[in-house]
Amino acid sequence: MARIAPTLLMAGSLTLASACATYYHTQADFNREFERGDLNRALEALQRRDQHEHGRNKFLYLVNNGLVLSVMGKYRESNEYFEKAYLFGEDYHKDYINEVASYWTNPMVTVYRGEDHEHLMVLYYKALNFLKMEKYEQALVECRRLNIRLQELSDKYKSPEKYRRDAFIHTLMGIIYQAMQDYNNAFIAYRNAFEIYEDDYARLFSLRAPEQLQYDLLNTAWWTGLHQEYEYYKERFGLEEYTPKRPEAELVFFWHNGLSPVKEEWSIDFAIHTRQGKDVLFVNEAMGLNFAFTLDDDDDRSRLSGLSIYRVAFPRYRERPVFYRGAHLQYEGQRYPLETAEDLNRIAIHSLRERMMLEFSKGLLRAALKKATEMSLRKEDVTLGALIGVVNAITEHADTRNWQTLPHTISYARIPLREGDNEVDFVLYEPAGGEYRHHFKYRATRNQTLFHTFSSLESMDSPYRSAW
Repeated sequence: MARIAPTLLMAGSLTLASACATYYHTQADFNREFERGDLNRALEALQRRDQHEHGRNKFLYLVNNGLVLSVMGKYRESNEYFEKAYLFGEDYHKDYINEVASYWTNPMVTVYRGEDHEHLMVLYYKALNFLKMEKYEQALVECRRLNIRLQELSDKYKSPEKYRRDAFIHTLMGIIYQAMQDYNNAFIAYRNAFEIYEDDYARLFSLRAPEQLQYDLLNTAWWTGLHQEYEYYKERFGLEEYTPKRPEAELVFFWHNGLSPVKEEWSIDFAIHTRQGKDVLFVNEAMGLNFAFTLDDDDDRSRLSGLSIYRVAFPRYRERPVFYRGAHLQYEGQRYPLETAEDLNRIAIHSLRERMMLEFSKGLLRAALKKATEMSLRKEDVTLGALIGVVNAITEHADTRNWQTLPHTISYARIPLREGDNEVDFVLYEPAGGEYRHHFKYRATRNQTLFHTFSSLESMDSPYRSAW
């Protein structure tokens, strides 16, 4: 059976300077305590905002509670929040009144639905929590839910440039199935993961399949009796001399390194040109941006024809560079590198970039109609028009919400253990070339798979180093 070792947290702090109040800044008290590693105070700060549990930031309130409680070792309470976040994703329906209002104010007034990868991470943390409570069947339930979500993602996007398949989630499913000695399903999950790493991740995120995944794929093929597949992959990986071995026990070590990027706001100036017929063209020559819209409403088109140049706010991600360059486990004289299996930083940035055309379209139409209304009112009432102009300037903001307590990257390693007591060192590589070492002791019984998660919250800006 599988068992989970304790979770240790390394924490840090980051200060972001910005001219406008992004979602990150509205949560400053929570973010400050979380990044300093004071999880009790972070949880208190978060739950003081309990109005968000039923408001437009409900999803973020739920997942932040779930993540903090998970790191604190309160796995049952954590999963209660994550289950609510999962059901939110299942039941979500657009509030069309708010959607319309966002065109006249800003998209922050709408309900935040969550990014695709954020909904997958909900189930990732749920599965880990169940494993830590030694509730393995419930962890498999989360695997099945993950399968459904992955299929929905594949059906949602057909373009190969979209984030539509997640290699790490398939790897996780394989790890859980292998821990349960369901080698056939583990092999299928590993094979799917390897295909996605090679076909999607290498191209989109510059991330190839971890070497450990290759060994896991070979092992489960051999143990399942799929000798033809075993020979095929052994030749493909260049591991002709490799022979699967069953250790007395194993440790699977997950490293959550750093913090995911935060959304911030940036603005672009556009010139507007009306064309014959119903077309309106928005142009930024310096950036080579051209957007054409067809407006069926004659009044809207007439109002826009009076505009020249105006500024529009859009969201973009700001990376929080990790402090530690890498890490390895050291056991009985052998080094086992922690290999990156998921780069949430790149996934988030790529996903937003892929939908920027939609963001541009929504932002341009929102700002143009607001400005046109202001100019129309100025003709009738200068004071009222000026007031609307002030309101427009205040409300022209991008949606800067995202799940900001997720890790920057997730790495893992699998190492063999002996039955009985084991001592393992976790070694982190610091920027200046130094090392930061942690020592762990594990007691294993035969055929056990132990799991350990370690979270490092330091960034390059971090003056803090505290541990849980």
